[in-house]
Amino acid sequence: MKIVYAGAPVFSVPPLEQLLAAGFCVCAVLTQPDRPVGRKAKLTPTPLKTFAEGAGIPVLCYEKVRAHAAELAALGADVMVTCAYGQILTQEVLDAFPGGVYNIHASLLPRWRGASPIQHAILAGDAETGVTVMKTDVGLDTGDILLSRAVRLDGTETAATLSRTLSALGGACICEALAAVGAGRATFTPQGEGATLCKKIRKDACAVDFTRPAAELSRLVRAMAPEPLAFSSLRGTPVNFGYALPAEGEGAPCGRVLRADKTGIYIAAGEGALRVTELQFAGGKMLRAADAVNGRKVAVGDLFGDGR
Repeated sequence: MKIVYAGAPVFSVPPLEQLLAAGFCVCAVLTQPDRPVGRKAKLTPTPLKTFAEGAGIPVLCYEKVRAHAAELAALGADVMVTCAYGQILTQEVLDAFPGGVYNIHASLLPRWRGASPIQHAILAGDAETGVTVMKTDVGLDTGDILLSRAVRLDGTETAATLSRTLSALGGACICEALAAVGAGRATFTPQGEGATLCKKIRKDACAVDFTRPAAELSRLVRAMAPEPLAFSSLRGTPVNFGYALPAEGEGAPCGRVLRADKTGIYIAAGEGALRVTELQFAGGKMLRAADAVNGRKVAVGDLFGDGR
Protein backbone atom coordinates (compact mmCIF):
# COMPACT_ATOMS: atom_id res chain seq x y z
CA MET A 1 0.00 0.00 0.00
CA LYS A 2 1.47 3.33 -1.10
CA ILE A 3 0.43 6.33 0.99
CA VAL A 4 0.48 10.10 0.54
CA TYR A 5 0.43 11.74 3.96
CA ALA A 6 -0.95 15.27 4.34
CA GLY A 7 -0.63 17.52 7.39
CA ALA A 8 1.16 20.58 8.73
CA PRO A 9 1.44 21.24 12.49
CA VAL A 10 3.32 19.37 15.20
CA PHE A 11 0.16 17.34 15.83
CA SER A 12 0.55 15.67 12.43
CA VAL A 13 4.12 14.44 12.99
CA PRO A 14 3.69 11.53 15.47
CA PRO A 15 1.13 9.69 13.30
CA LEU A 16 3.56 9.82 10.38
CA GLU A 17 6.34 8.56 12.63
CA GLN A 18 4.17 5.64 13.68
CA LEU A 19 3.22 4.81 10.09
CA LEU A 20 6.89 4.65 9.14
CA ALA A 21 7.77 2.60 12.22
CA ALA A 22 5.00 0.14 11.35
CA GLY A 23 6.48 -0.37 7.88
CA PHE A 24 3.92 1.49 5.78
CA CYS A 25 5.19 2.94 2.49
CA VAL A 26 4.78 6.73 2.52
CA CYS A 27 5.73 7.86 -0.98
CA ALA A 28 5.17 11.59 -0.46
CA VAL A 29 4.18 14.16 2.13
CA LEU A 30 1.76 16.97 1.30
CA THR A 31 1.86 20.11 3.43
CA GLN A 32 1.34 23.86 3.40
CA PRO A 33 3.84 26.26 1.80
CA ASP A 34 6.42 27.94 4.02
CA ARG A 35 4.93 30.91 5.88
CA PRO A 36 6.46 34.04 7.47
CA VAL A 37 6.87 33.60 11.23
CA GLY A 38 7.88 35.98 14.03
CA ARG A 39 8.70 39.65 14.09
CA LYS A 40 11.22 39.26 11.29
CA ALA A 41 8.68 37.36 9.16
CA LYS A 42 11.18 34.62 8.40
CA LEU A 43 9.86 32.04 5.95
CA THR A 44 9.43 28.87 7.99
CA PRO A 45 8.48 25.33 6.91
CA THR A 46 5.72 23.43 8.66
CA PRO A 47 6.83 20.96 11.35
CA LEU A 48 5.65 18.14 9.11
CA LYS A 49 7.81 19.34 6.23
CA THR A 50 10.86 19.55 8.48
CA PHE A 51 10.32 15.99 9.71
CA ALA A 52 9.61 14.58 6.25
CA GLU A 53 12.71 16.11 4.74
CA GLY A 54 14.77 14.69 7.58
CA ALA A 55 13.27 11.28 6.89
CA GLY A 56 14.04 11.54 3.17
CA ILE A 57 10.40 11.65 2.05
CA PRO A 58 9.54 13.83 -0.99
CA VAL A 59 7.50 16.89 0.06
CA LEU A 60 4.80 18.68 -1.94
CA CYS A 61 3.67 22.18 -0.91
CA TYR A 62 0.52 23.38 -2.64
CA GLU A 63 -1.16 26.69 -1.91
CA LYS A 64 -4.43 25.23 -3.23
CA VAL A 65 -4.42 21.45 -3.39
CA ARG A 66 -7.57 21.37 -5.51
CA ALA A 67 -5.53 22.64 -8.46
CA HIS A 68 -3.16 19.67 -8.30
CA ALA A 69 -5.41 16.60 -8.42
CA ALA A 70 -3.76 15.28 -11.60
CA GLU A 71 -0.28 15.55 -10.06
CA LEU A 72 -1.44 13.66 -6.99
CA ALA A 73 -3.00 10.93 -9.13
CA ALA A 74 0.28 10.60 -11.05
CA LEU A 75 2.04 9.56 -7.83
CA GLY A 76 0.28 6.21 -8.08
CA ALA A 77 -0.55 6.07 -4.37
CA ASP A 78 -3.33 3.81 -3.14
CA VAL A 79 -4.55 6.02 -0.31
CA MET A 80 -4.03 9.41 1.26
CA VAL A 81 -4.01 10.06 5.00
CA THR A 82 -4.74 13.57 6.25
CA CYS A 83 -4.07 14.92 9.73
CA ALA A 84 -4.70 18.61 10.50
CA TYR A 85 -3.87 19.43 6.89
CA GLY A 86 -5.97 22.59 6.80
CA GLN A 87 -7.45 22.44 3.29
CA ILE A 88 -10.81 21.14 2.10
CA LEU A 89 -10.44 18.36 -0.48
CA THR A 90 -12.46 18.36 -3.69
CA GLN A 91 -13.92 15.27 -5.31
CA GLU A 92 -11.15 15.40 -7.92
CA VAL A 93 -8.53 15.11 -5.19
CA LEU A 94 -10.42 12.29 -3.48
CA ASP A 95 -10.67 10.43 -6.78
CA ALA A 96 -6.87 10.53 -7.15
CA PHE A 97 -6.63 7.76 -4.53
CA PRO A 98 -8.40 4.51 -5.50
CA GLY A 99 -8.23 3.12 -1.97
CA GLY A 100 -9.73 6.23 -0.40
CA VAL A 101 -8.66 9.20 1.71
CA TYR A 102 -8.66 8.79 5.49
CA ASN A 103 -8.61 11.59 8.04
CA ILE A 104 -7.27 11.49 11.60
CA HIS A 105 -9.61 13.80 13.52
CA ALA A 106 -9.08 14.82 17.15
CA SER A 107 -12.60 14.25 18.47
CA LEU A 108 -15.27 11.59 18.72
CA LEU A 109 -17.20 12.47 15.60
CA PRO A 110 -19.81 13.74 14.99
CA ARG A 111 -18.98 15.86 18.05
CA TRP A 112 -16.65 18.77 17.27
CA ARG A 113 -16.34 18.72 13.54
CA GLY A 114 -14.11 21.53 12.30
CA ALA A 115 -10.89 23.35 13.04
CA SER A 116 -10.53 23.38 16.84
CA PRO A 117 -11.89 20.16 18.38
CA ILE A 118 -9.27 19.91 21.12
CA GLN A 119 -9.91 23.41 22.44
CA HIS A 120 -13.67 22.99 22.28
CA ALA A 121 -13.67 19.69 24.15
CA ILE A 122 -11.91 21.47 27.03
CA LEU A 123 -14.06 24.60 26.77
CA ALA A 124 -17.23 22.52 26.98
CA GLY A 125 -16.00 20.54 29.96
CA ASP A 126 -16.47 17.27 28.09
CA ALA A 127 -15.91 14.13 30.15
CA GLU A 128 -14.23 12.44 27.22
CA THR A 129 -12.88 13.06 23.76
CA GLY A 130 -10.72 10.98 21.45
CA VAL A 131 -9.66 10.27 17.90
CA THR A 132 -11.75 9.26 14.92
CA VAL A 133 -10.44 7.86 11.64
CA MET A 134 -13.00 8.56 8.96
CA LYS A 135 -13.18 8.07 5.22
CA THR A 136 -13.11 11.58 3.83
CA ASP A 137 -15.88 12.93 1.61
CA VAL A 138 -16.42 16.45 0.27
CA GLY A 139 -18.13 17.64 3.47
CA LEU A 140 -16.48 19.09 6.57
CA ASP A 141 -15.61 16.05 8.70
CA THR A 142 -18.82 14.31 7.60
CA GLY A 143 -17.38 11.04 6.26
CA ASP A 144 -18.14 7.53 7.48
CA ILE A 145 -16.26 6.35 10.58
CA LEU A 146 -13.74 3.54 10.27
CA LEU A 147 -12.77 3.51 13.94
CA SER A 148 -12.67 5.74 17.01
CA ARG A 149 -10.91 5.55 20.37
CA ALA A 150 -11.90 7.53 23.46
CA VAL A 151 -9.83 9.34 26.11
CA ARG A 152 -11.18 10.38 29.51
CA LEU A 153 -10.67 14.00 30.60
CA ASP A 154 -10.04 14.91 34.23
CA GLY A 155 -10.39 18.69 34.06
CA THR A 156 -6.69 19.53 34.32
CA GLU A 157 -5.65 19.19 30.67
CA THR A 158 -4.44 22.04 28.51
CA ALA A 159 -4.77 22.11 24.75
CA ALA A 160 -1.04 21.34 24.63
CA THR A 161 -1.13 18.24 26.85
CA LEU A 162 -4.32 16.90 25.28
CA SER A 163 -2.91 17.50 21.81
CA ARG A 164 0.11 15.34 22.60
CA THR A 165 -2.11 12.57 23.92
CA LEU A 166 -4.42 12.61 20.92
CA SER A 167 -1.59 12.88 18.41
CA ALA A 168 0.01 9.70 19.75
CA LEU A 169 -3.38 7.98 19.84
CA GLY A 170 -4.01 9.13 16.28
CA GLY A 171 -0.87 7.35 15.17
CA ALA A 172 -1.99 4.08 16.71
CA CYS A 173 -5.47 4.51 15.23
CA ILE A 174 -4.33 5.16 11.66
CA CYS A 175 -1.98 2.17 11.72
CA GLU A 176 -4.85 -0.03 12.88
CA ALA A 177 -7.23 1.50 10.34
CA LEU A 178 -4.91 1.08 7.35
CA ALA A 179 -4.11 -2.48 8.36
CA ALA A 180 -7.85 -3.19 8.21
CA VAL A 181 -8.14 -1.45 4.84
CA GLY A 182 -5.20 -3.41 3.45
CA ALA A 183 -6.63 -6.71 4.67
CA GLY A 184 -10.05 -5.97 3.19
CA ARG A 185 -11.78 -6.09 6.58
CA ALA A 186 -12.50 -2.39 7.10
CA THR A 187 -16.09 -1.56 8.01
CA PHE A 188 -17.60 1.91 7.92
CA THR A 189 -20.35 3.46 10.03
CA PRO A 190 -22.23 6.62 9.03
CA GLN A 191 -21.99 9.41 11.57
CA GLY A 192 -25.05 9.64 13.80
CA GLU A 193 -27.00 12.61 15.07
CA GLY A 194 -25.77 15.30 17.44
CA ALA A 195 -23.10 16.90 15.26
CA THR A 196 -21.40 20.00 16.62
CA LEU A 197 -19.21 22.38 14.66
CA CYS A 198 -16.19 24.29 15.96
CA LYS A 199 -14.52 27.10 14.06
CA LYS A 200 -10.99 28.41 14.29
CA ILE A 201 -10.36 30.19 17.60
CA ARG A 202 -10.41 33.99 17.41
CA LYS A 203 -8.27 36.05 19.78
CA ASP A 204 -11.25 38.10 20.93
CA ALA A 205 -12.83 34.88 22.22
CA CYS A 206 -9.93 34.51 24.67
CA ALA A 207 -10.71 37.50 26.89
CA VAL A 208 -11.30 36.49 30.52
CA ASP A 209 -14.55 37.86 31.96
CA PHE A 210 -14.19 37.54 35.72
CA THR A 211 -17.93 37.80 36.24
CA ARG A 212 -18.14 34.23 34.92
CA PRO A 213 -17.74 31.19 37.22
CA ALA A 214 -14.17 30.15 38.01
CA ALA A 215 -14.72 26.64 36.63
CA GLU A 216 -15.66 28.13 33.25
CA LEU A 217 -12.66 30.46 33.30
CA SER A 218 -10.30 27.59 34.08
CA ARG A 219 -11.56 25.76 31.00
CA LEU A 220 -10.97 28.88 28.91
CA VAL A 221 -7.41 29.33 30.16
CA ARG A 222 -6.52 25.66 29.68
CA ALA A 223 -8.15 25.46 26.25
CA MET A 224 -6.14 28.44 24.99
CA ALA A 225 -2.75 27.23 26.24
CA PRO A 226 -0.20 27.38 24.70
CA GLU A 227 -1.86 29.59 22.06
CA PRO A 228 -3.51 31.98 21.49
CA LEU A 229 -3.66 32.30 25.34
CA ALA A 230 -6.50 33.65 27.45
CA PHE A 231 -5.90 37.21 28.59
CA SER A 232 -6.97 40.09 30.78
CA SER A 233 -5.30 43.31 31.90
CA LEU A 234 -3.70 44.66 35.05
CA ARG A 235 -3.17 48.40 35.53
CA GLY A 236 -3.96 48.85 31.83
CA THR A 237 -1.31 46.36 30.68
CA PRO A 238 -2.20 43.06 28.93
CA VAL A 239 -1.62 39.86 30.88
CA ASN A 240 -1.81 36.35 29.41
CA PHE A 241 -2.71 33.30 31.49
CA GLY A 242 -0.89 30.01 30.96
CA TYR A 243 -2.60 27.77 33.50
CA ALA A 244 -5.41 28.12 36.02
CA LEU A 245 -7.77 25.96 38.07
CA PRO A 246 -10.92 26.84 40.03
CA ALA A 247 -10.66 27.42 43.77
CA GLU A 248 -12.81 28.61 46.65
CA GLY A 249 -13.15 32.34 47.19
CA GLU A 250 -15.84 34.96 47.58
CA GLY A 251 -16.69 38.32 49.06
CA ALA A 252 -14.70 40.56 46.71
CA PRO A 253 -15.34 42.37 43.42
CA CYS A 254 -14.83 40.18 40.36
CA GLY A 255 -11.21 40.41 39.18
CA ARG A 256 -9.82 41.34 42.61
CA VAL A 257 -6.73 39.42 43.79
CA LEU A 258 -7.75 37.65 47.01
CA ARG A 259 -4.49 35.88 47.69
CA ALA A 260 -1.06 35.79 46.05
CA ASP A 261 1.64 33.35 47.12
CA LYS A 262 3.65 30.37 45.87
CA THR A 263 0.48 28.29 45.43
CA GLY A 264 -1.01 30.74 42.95
CA ILE A 265 -2.73 34.05 42.36
CA TYR A 266 -6.35 33.74 43.47
CA ILE A 267 -8.66 36.09 41.54
CA ALA A 268 -12.29 36.58 42.52
CA ALA A 269 -14.74 35.35 39.89
CA GLY A 270 -18.51 35.37 39.54
CA GLU A 271 -18.51 32.07 41.37
CA GLY A 272 -15.45 30.99 43.34
CA ALA A 273 -11.92 32.13 42.51
CA LEU A 274 -9.54 31.45 39.66
CA ARG A 275 -6.18 30.14 40.89
CA VAL A 276 -3.66 31.24 38.27
CA THR A 277 -0.32 29.43 38.45
CA GLU A 278 1.27 30.64 35.20
CA LEU A 279 0.98 34.09 33.64
CA GLN A 280 2.78 36.35 31.20
CA PHE A 281 3.14 40.13 31.25
CA ALA A 282 3.55 42.21 28.09
CA GLY A 283 6.97 41.72 26.53
CA GLY A 284 7.97 39.04 29.02
CA LYS A 285 8.10 35.27 29.27
CA MET A 286 5.62 32.98 30.98
CA LEU A 287 6.15 33.13 34.77
CA ARG A 288 5.19 30.92 37.64
CA ALA A 289 2.82 32.65 40.02
CA ALA A 290 5.45 32.55 42.78
CA ASP A 291 7.90 34.48 40.59
CA ALA A 292 5.27 37.07 39.69
CA VAL A 293 4.47 37.57 43.37
CA ASN A 294 8.12 37.70 44.45
CA GLY A 295 8.83 40.21 41.68
CA ARG A 296 5.95 42.33 42.96
CA LYS A 297 4.16 42.23 39.66
CA VAL A 298 0.97 41.09 41.42
CA ALA A 299 -0.25 41.70 44.97
CA VAL A 300 -3.36 41.17 47.05
CA GLY A 301 -5.92 43.84 46.23
CA ASP A 302 -4.90 44.27 42.60
CA LEU A 303 -7.80 44.30 40.13
CA PHE A 304 -7.59 42.40 36.86
CA GLY A 305 -9.65 43.70 33.97
CA ASP A 306 -9.82 47.18 35.45
CA GLY A 307 -9.09 48.83 32.09
CA ARG A 308 -6.80 51.45 33.62
